Amino acid sequence: MPAACFVGFHMPQNEVTRRNLLKAGVALSVAGGLSAGRARQRTRRPNVVYVFGDQWRAEATGYAGNPDVRTPHLDKLAAESVNFTTAVSGCPVCSPYRASLMTGQYWLTHGIFYNDKPLSDKATSVAQAYAGAGYDTAYIGKWHLNGHEKDATMAQGRSAFIPRQRRQGFEFWRARECTHDYNHSMYYGDTPEKRYWEGYDAIAQTREAQRYIRSHTSDKPFVLFLSWGPPHAPYHTAPEKYKAMYPDPTKLWVRPNVPEPKRKEAQKLLAGYYAHIAALDDCMGEIGQTLRQCGIEEDTIFVFTADHGDMLLSHGQTKKQKPWDESIRVPFLLRYPRKRGRAGRKIDAPINTPDIMPTLLGLCGIDAPDSCQGRDLSAWITGAETPGAEEAALITCPVPFHQWSYARGGREFRGLRTRRYTYVRDLKGPWLLYDNREDPYQLRNLCNQSEYAAVQQRLNERLDKKLRATNDAFLPGPEYMKMWDYGWDGSDTPKRL
Repeated sequence: MPAACFVGFHMPQNEVTRRNLLKAGVALSVAGGLSAGRARQRTRRPNVVYVFGDQWRAEATGYAGNPDVRTPHLDKLAAESVNFTTAVSGCPVCSPYRASLMTGQYWLTHGIFYNDKPLSDKATSVAQAYAGAGYDTAYIGKWHLNGHEKDATMAQGRSAFIPRQRRQGFEFWRARECTHDYNHSMYYGDTPEKRYWEGYDAIAQTREAQRYIRSHTSDKPFVLFLSWGPPHAPYHTAPEKYKAMYPDPTKLWVRPNVPEPKRKEAQKLLAGYYAHIAALDDCMGEIGQTLRQCGIEEDTIFVFTADHGDMLLSHGQTKKQKPWDESIRVPFLLRYPRKRGRAGRKIDAPINTPDIMPTLLGLCGIDAPDSCQGRDLSAWITGAETPGAEEAALITCPVPFHQWSYARGGREFRGLRTRRYTYVRDLKGPWLLYDNREDPYQLRNLCNQSEYAAVQQRLNERLDKKLRATNDAFLPGPEYMKMWDYGWDGSDTPKRL
């Protein structure tokens, strides 16, 4: 084990002796201990460190070409990773993403298509699958899958203690249901005693993840999920160090699909959003350094991604749930040096949220449970298979709610995101069609235009096939709320119940 990972090693008082022993210890670690460790690690399954932000859209990184946001650590990671450039959050909102991440299922199977509803324990979870293969399991940060009782308020549910039987099999636990008060952030361990992260919670959570990694460098592999609250709004609450990096919002580039009257407002939002991202990029650097110091970087699958994106006034829209790229597309980097080396590579075929669990398990040589509906795409990552030309990710909004409720213009939709096209239907029929290669900012809706009739028909048929495969009848939202016995929250009450 490297010297940086020594725990409880007491040095002699004599400085010369201390330095000599330290040098000898490092030399032995490098020459003997690490070599033995590496040989041992080749015969075991890899660790998994899965880090995801909340509401971080795909284009908001330096490596994706954003001219303003500063992400040097992520840029370096991207140069060594498989970069899924069309990673899709198929139901782009917090709880639905997390439920699919945990189960490998689609939204109308596990039933979490609306925030603050409880995920059942019927499916084999990702933690249970890994534990069954001999892994230690850990979760740190935002959970948002416990839900709350019908007579409880949302605030009560989001701050309630989450008992062990509601954790989907995770053993190590430092989490809270949901908060966006990043500088006064409460969490729980194994008891109902309230604890508080010191300072900005993402930094404190990262330090907790580092401690966990340092304590798990033995033969037994581990899987660690680290779920940050930022860069989700409120946008202007990052540490001052990072806010100072964006002192003049008027100099920030704005995407061409932001309406002119909203450009200044968008720039103000972006300044705070990018400050959060800069802080999280430093956190990613800290985790990467810890993996290197502990000598386990080669045998660790290291993932960076997000639960969904953020419109940030593109198309005049805010937040998520919507079918445009700013909402559905997320960053997705995966590095696994032992299996595929350190050469960066881009995959433009879509990966959808339900695919993540079976893909991670596949990379670790673990069979996905029968309850999984997503596809194991690990062969794409290792290069054993090439994605087909017709790959497509299902995008869906079974019930619009909260920030995109019916009262705010929300609508049910189903659609596909392919390498090139976005095609979306609402309950009335075809709604959106974009050629993302020719129109990357989705400014021209091609739906029902005669010159694209053949493209639309082909995508419509493929969408029908996806809906049949996922048992999705595309019913009005209130039907699903009744089916799952879910209550409505305030302004979400539909006009047509």
